Amino acid sequence: MRRKAMTGMIAAWIAAAAPAAAQPSPGVRNAIGEGAPAAAAGDVLTPRQAARVDALIERGLESDLAYDILESLTTEIGPRLAGSEEEARARDWGVATFKRLGFKNVRVEPFELPFWRRVHERAEIVAPFPQALAVTALGNSIATPEGGVEAEVVRFASLADLKNAPATGLEGKIVFVDEKMTRTMDGSGYGPAVAKRSGAANEAGRRGAAAAIIRSVGTDSHRMPHTGGMRYLNDVEKIPTAALSNPDADQLARAIARADGPVTLRLDIGVETKASSPSGNVIGEIPGETDEIVVVGGHLDSWDLGTGAVDDGAGVAITTAAAKLVMQADGKPRRTIRVVMWGSEEVGLYGARAYAKAHADELERHAMASESDFGAGNIWSLQSRIGEEDLPAFDEMARRIATLEINRGDNAAYGGPDVSPLRGAGVPVFSLRQNGLDYFDLHHTPDDTLDKVDPEDLKQNVAAWAAMIYMTANAPVDFRPELAGDEAISQ
Repeated sequence: MRRKAMTGMIAAWIAAAAPAAAQPSPGVRNAIGEGAPAAAAGDVLTPRQAARVDALIERGLESDLAYDILESLTTEIGPRLAGSEEEARARDWGVATFKRLGFKNVRVEPFELPFWRRVHERAEIVAPFPQALAVTALGNSIATPEGGVEAEVVRFASLADLKNAPATGLEGKIVFVDEKMTRTMDGSGYGPAVAKRSGAANEAGRRGAAAAIIRSVGTDSHRMPHTGGMRYLNDVEKIPTAALSNPDADQLARAIARADGPVTLRLDIGVETKASSPSGNVIGEIPGETDEIVVVGGHLDSWDLGTGAVDDGAGVAITTAAAKLVMQADGKPRRTIRVVMWGSEEVGLYGARAYAKAHADELERHAMASESDFGAGNIWSLQSRIGEEDLPAFDEMARRIATLEINRGDNAAYGGPDVSPLRGAGVPVFSLRQNGLDYFDLHHTPDDTLDKVDPEDLKQNVAAWAAMIYMTANAPVDFRPELAGDEAISQ
């Protein structure tokens, strides 16, 4: 491994990291630490350790701990907007939970971020068919002028259509981007659909529009609009922006189609902002025998419309409960297991980048990282992103959890949003991929509540995570891929 060059490369990657990380390239190979040979298939764990993995799976399938943790978080804290007093209470909750469960070195690693909160949001068709519409402001949107914006609305079927529109002709109007999201099991419809969340306001602002609205980035048919963060480009005029629920986007599109003339819309958004507000990552550990580290976790913050059960209270609960089961297995793990409840993920991966910066001098000792941040659906696939020489060893680990109906995926794992800075710095990652067919029905909506979580699916998640945490913490393998220059860091 090129350890001496790593710190500077990590710093460069952190500085350039975008809020939403791209999928990584699988074109990397492993350099086994200090010339140690790769473990062959069947040599990853001792028979005794293999028996412990089987026992962890059985205990995970019987454990109610994750549901108890999730119920506690969503009931006692509720919504946890990044930088808010509620997120601060969630950090206190996280510290108390880790200590109660027996984790060591429990702490909060603080950082600051800009704060945004919605105050009010309203939308209505003024003419020719007067009626209210279900709408929510997008995170980081500016407020409308007092009393709102009232103007003709112009519909575009897609963000691409707006981008191809003339530079003039939209001055003073409200732009409506009506692009739908495709429902998929793996969430692959999200990337194309989410582009309009920032793109609509930026393209409309560039053309002099007064405001922008979008069809929600979601797959449901409920009158529950999806919020989410957006970012203004530096070279465009900032305009207020919001999302309509999918049925209300349909209604507005029909109104435009049926009207004999222009459709007039009123949008009224109020927001509160602060230049700086406190946040932090909550950390608990199971100390290991060596100085190597396995990092897992979920993000503690949530949007304010629901109680953040699916996004991402479930991830926090799953990884915490799974690590607790590993803690109860006899014997100290080979590597330290570090569970992180990341702060302020929703508004731009602030906790992820703060963690990578704070731990830059030890990232070379991070043996593996992964995050649970796709709800609580049953896990169906295990992906890796490791050195090719170590794939047989990881394949053996995959076979250990095949009893949970989890297949072996490819070597192009994403790892999760909050581990993307680690992945970019060369840390190996894995992904336990969940069934997300209904995830974007709930994502960033008032419908993200505890009743949407299936306790049995949650148990299957815990069983799989407990097994993977135990195996990655104990496997005598250095999974780290050799960094392939700056290209590997800038994914």
